[in-house]
Amino acid sequence: MSIVLWVLQVLLALLFAWHGWLFIAPPTELVEMMNALLPPWFRIFIGVAELLAAAGLILPGVTRILPWLTPLAAAGLMIVTASASVLHATRGETASAITTAVLFVLVTFVAYTRWKVKPLASRQQLAVSRQTA
Repeated sequence: MSIVLWVLQVLLALLFAWHGWLFIAPPTELVEMMNALLPPWFRIFIGVAELLAAAGLILPGVTRILPWLTPLAAAGLMIVTASASVLHATRGETASAITTAVLFVLVTFVAYTRWKVKPLASRQQLAVSRQTA
């Protein structure tokens, strides 16, 4: 289960880092279209949120510093993906709505599993478990 979670977290982090960067620094040919759909400040806000959440999916587990941030990052992405699903559905973009709904299911799985089923241990917890073993 741990390997599946890590693979899923890395893949989701890569996807959201790419998408966040696309929102922060879009190619010149997309800027006008993106600004027509979303106000620039909101587009940048979403991009920064996705970049931070991507880091939150990986860094706490790798460093074992504040590992409780991983399920919170995934929960934040639940809000982003649920909102994106609704936005795409209301605009009649079925394929995009389905894609973001699938992403919602995946980040929900990560959030719940890292919160309740297989939480990441902190450095202190690892040190204590090594001393008692």
